[in-house]
Parts: sequence; structure tokens; C-alpha cells
Amino acid sequence: MSDRPVTLIVARAINGVIGRDGRLPWHLPADLKRFRALTTGTVMVMGRKTFDSLPGLLPARRHVVLTRDGEWEARGVEVVHSVSDALAAASHEPISVIGGAEIFNLFLPGASRIELTEVLADVSGDTVMPDPRMAGGWRELAREQHGAKGDEPAFAFVTLERA
Repeated sequence: MSDRPVTLIVARAINGVIGRDGRLPWHLPADLKRFRALTTGTVMVMGRKTFDSLPGLLPARRHVVLTRDGEWEARGVEVVHSVSDALAAASHEPISVIGGAEIFNLFLPGASRIELTEVLADVSGDTVMPDPRMAGGWRELAREQHGAKGDEPAFAFVTLERA
């Protein structure tokens, strides 16, 4: 797919939920901090709904939205209509694919790395993603466990690399 790293940045509950009503169904400040660190300086590729869920343009990142809607546009966003267009728009910069589920599925075959936040709880939601490890071909490079705290569920930061 690409000669440069394509990383999927995914937060996923153990039951597969990645979203509810266009938002993350949990609030984990450590995950937001990690997201910022992982995506700063990269080209963030996302679907339109994921872009709509952001609080606005995120600093120090290019925003590329992959959409089927030929009329859609937003200030400060590069709009593309295919995976190959997204890769071309990124040129030689590292790519962070940030969602949603359809966009993850499109980029998964060519991804070299997955930065996964595993929310260690069954969470209700309306958007799910299968565990990418179930397809095989991934090895775990790192795992950092975090216990539950107050209203925050336990979670783990997991780095996966294509085997």
C-alpha cells in the first residue's frame, strides 16, 4: 500500500465497541495525551464522522478526510475520496489513521503498526470494530497496563507491529 509507515490509532473496548453517538464512550485523559503524542507531526486520515467528532482542527497535524460525498468540504481539511488519494495527499509524511470503523478496515491491509488502547470493559455503543489481531499477522511489541481509577475503566496501551 505504501512505502512509509501507516499506523492505525484505535481505542477499542474488549467487546469491540469504538464509538457511541459519534463520540468515544469513555473519557481517558491518558489516552487523549497518548493520541496527541502519536499523531502530532503526522497526516491524520479519518472519515467525515470522525472529523465531525473532533473539537476542531487539532494543532500540528494535517487533517485528511476520506469521504464518498463529493460535495463535502471543511476549512483546513484536505478532502479525498479513496485510499490511494489519501496516500498521495500524505506524500512522504507518516500517516495516522484515526477512524472510524470503515476507514480502519480500508487501511488495515496496508498498515504497518497499530497503536491500540484496549479499554478493559464491556461498553455499550453503536460502532464496533473486530479485534485486528484475529486476522493474524500481528505481533505485540509493547503493553502498558493501567488500572481502573474513579469512573475510568482499566485499560492497556498496546503496540502491534505487522509480523
